[in-house]
Amino acid sequence: MDDGELDVLLRNERYPRSAAYPGRWMVDGGMGPNPVWQAEALAEVMALEAGMRVLDLGCGAALSSIFLAKEYGVEVWAADLWVTPDENLRRVADADLEDRVHPIHAEAHALPFAEGFFDALVSIGAYHYFGTDDLYLGYYSRFVKRGGRLGIVQPGLVAEYEALPPPHLAPYWKWDFCAWHSPAWWRRHWEKTGLVTVEVADQLPDGWRDWLQWNEACDQDSGTPGREEAQMLRTDAGQTLGLTRLVAHRN
Repeated sequence: MDDGELDVLLRNERYPRSAAYPGRWMVDGGMGPNPVWQAEALAEVMALEAGMRVLDLGCGAALSSIFLAKEYGVEVWAADLWVTPDENLRRVADADLEDRVHPIHAEAHALPFAEGFFDALVSIGAYHYFGTDDLYLGYYSRFVKRGGRLGIVQPGLVAEYEALPPPHLAPYWKWDFCAWHSPAWWRRHWEKTGLVTVEVADQLPDGWRDWLQWNEACDQDSGTPGREEAQMLRTDAGQTLGLTRLVAHRN
């Protein structure tokens, strides 16, 4: 597929800022639902001001870090365990953002920062890999100033279920989907600590459609349309799955 065709498949009026970025760039750096769309959706409800220091934890290929730095003028520490800083620095240099995006190799439980260093913490499509632990927020939140914001967007459920998977999703379900939770679950999970106050806990409007559009575009580009995740999302049609968004401030 040529780049123009891919751009057409990835047109999404809900994300006007993201439309300025090449579809090829997003697909080549994608590691889950479109991180650039998710970053834009998070910024809609999470105030980001020029000059803020922001931690982007689990940034993957640093697409969300580059987007946030370029669009909102923030300075971003792009931390990931699986993608090397060398690889991410190349993308950062290509975007001419070496002074504002700093790639870091870090494990989520061993972050090399001072307490209160950041004005905001974000995690796009990654927090559920480590943040379901009841005690993790106590560690993570120490890195943001008091009153500073924490925001996440990631795959999630519409509501909690006594048993998983729902029957219609049984053919597609993987064991690690057990880390997907509803906005209400995440609100309680964070607020029960007393460390933060949740300001937003919702599902992105039509988030499952965004997720499906992204998967279909990636699958068509790779020449294997109809792969399992897209089939799962089409079968579910938003009954169970979507993208969960959460914003809080440190007390």
